[in-house]
Amino acid sequence: MVILKTILKYLLCAFFVGAGVMHFVKPEFFLKIMPPYLPWHLGLVYVSGIFEIVLGILVIIPKYTRLAAWGLIALLIAVFPANIYLAMNPQIMPDASPTVHLIRLPFQLVFIAWAWWFTRPDAKTN
Repeated sequence: MVILKTILKYLLCAFFVGAGVMHFVKPEFFLKIMPPYLPWHLGLVYVSGIFEIVLGILVIIPKYTRLAAWGLIALLIAVFPANIYLAMNPQIMPDASPTVHLIRLPFQLVFIAWAWWFTRPDAKTN
């Protein structure tokens, strides 16, 4: 189990760092899914990208794993409105099936559970 948890920790890191980098490479994707009631769309895209990169890196540093995992959970909750907005407005990205947008919603819970696993004290993988 220790090996699996270590592998999954590095995969979590890679996912969030990769997603965070995409906020800077393709900000237009993220701008499309920003709910109109939020201010400073581009700024929020960049800030969330920075947090994804920083927290993704920190999750693999044993001293910061638990804190970073809690940060990732908070971030996933904070960006959830964008996923809801996309699911409710599938015309924003007409190339993808509305079903794909709906699947993103419960998938957020998978990522929250994945990050939560690393909030648990475990000296062998932290």
